[in-house]
Amino acid sequence: MKKHIIILCALVSLQGFAQDKSYSFSLQQAISFAIDSSYATINSRREISKVLKRKWEATAMGLPQIDANFSYQNNLSQRVSLLPAAAFDNTTSVINTVEEFFGIQATGTPIAPEGFVPIVFGTKQNLGASATLTQLIFDGSYLFALEGVKSLLSFNENLNEKTNLEVRKQVIEAYANVLVADAFITITKNNIANVEENLFEATKVYENGLIEQQAIQQLEITLLDEKTQLSNAQRSFNIAKQLLNLTLGISVDKKVVLTNTLEGLTADNISLVLLDNTLEIEKNLDYKLAENLTNQRVIELKLEQSQGMPSLNGFIDYGSTGFGNQFDFFSSNQNWYQSSAFGITLNVPVFSSGLRNARNQQAKIALDQAKTDFDQTIQRVKLDFERAKSNYQYSLERYQNTQKNLVLARSIEHKNQVKFKEGLATSFDLRQAQSQLFRVQQQHLNAMVEIINAKAEMETVLNTPNLRMSVEEIKNKY
Repeated sequence: MKKHIIILCALVSLQGFAQDKSYSFSLQQAISFAIDSSYATINSRREISKVLKRKWEATAMGLPQIDANFSYQNNLSQRVSLLPAAAFDNTTSVINTVEEFFGIQATGTPIAPEGFVPIVFGTKQNLGASATLTQLIFDGSYLFALEGVKSLLSFNENLNEKTNLEVRKQVIEAYANVLVADAFITITKNNIANVEENLFEATKVYENGLIEQQAIQQLEITLLDEKTQLSNAQRSFNIAKQLLNLTLGISVDKKVVLTNTLEGLTADNISLVLLDNTLEIEKNLDYKLAENLTNQRVIELKLEQSQGMPSLNGFIDYGSTGFGNQFDFFSSNQNWYQSSAFGITLNVPVFSSGLRNARNQQAKIALDQAKTDFDQTIQRVKLDFERAKSNYQYSLERYQNTQKNLVLARSIEHKNQVKFKEGLATSFDLRQAQSQLFRVQQQHLNAMVEIINAKAEMETVLNTPNLRMSVEEIKNKY
């Protein structure tokens, strides 16, 4: 009994540990985890697995196929055939001769008025089994179908790599948003503490009759605004954490600890060398996918054109059939009659009333559309690169400006605090200086996250991270 109790307690402890499990990630660790475990990347790898199965499906169509057929027939009322009686001198001898020669049973019915003898051919029951082997010898569409599946596999490999890149970018954005929300909470709490201190000191001065009540009210307005900002920041922080968990493929209620700091992450993503990179468009995944689709349309056109080519198939058939008036096919006296055949079938399309031509024309139009989309993709990728480069350069410049503005805003706010305490500045002046500082602080946080996101966007266009997975790696996962 004690042993069972100990085991039960251990199981409960393990369950509690599993429920309380938390994660700790640096940004790179979070990216690696998401590429392996996010919902998008898991389904992307499954899509490749499906295409691999389709590849074998297409290959198997050209390999030998064996079909087996089993049949049982019980003639509840056997079919009657009529033999002309005029050709025979004696009806009885005709019936006996038929029974003896063919091994069949006559109906025994007298000659019909029309001058025919009713005869039943065959037995009441029969059981048969057969097997047919077919082999495709030549079919032009089969070759292009194989080529089409290979092209589809290449498309899905590139699509999987693009999915990994997109997930990487989403993780970077979500990770940075959590850090920004956390930093904003800290800054807002410090601001609230400063305003509360100012309000406390101003209240004492007001009680001595040295300042007007309006000065107290101005500080109360500032304090209320900051408390509202704090409540909103805390809600945003919780949402940002849940969004990060969703991007990672983790339950949204799990605890995730981030080991990077916003300042450190910003410093790591400042790279002037990146601005000197030139676009190698062949590496861009949108370019690769558009190229895959164009190749796919070329193969589809060839496939439609091949429908007008002859096809050649071979077959071997073997069967065995047993007959009897009773169901005793498995007795040792049962006779089985064998049959076999070998043959070749040639199918030559001759006339389709314009059906094949209509399909060919549709495939040609689809190819022209793919070529146009490909040209558009090339221009769009070039534009995306220039836009990403411009945004990254702007984010670097904006970050430098907000750093300077932050120093100036702190200095202005500090001077106004001193003047307010000495009675040289009004509470309105102090509130304006504080509001300006709070605004610049938020701009500085946004500038840091913009650097991180802009760099991730530029790397996505350039496809600089090597996130491609081989087919063998995907096979090992599924």
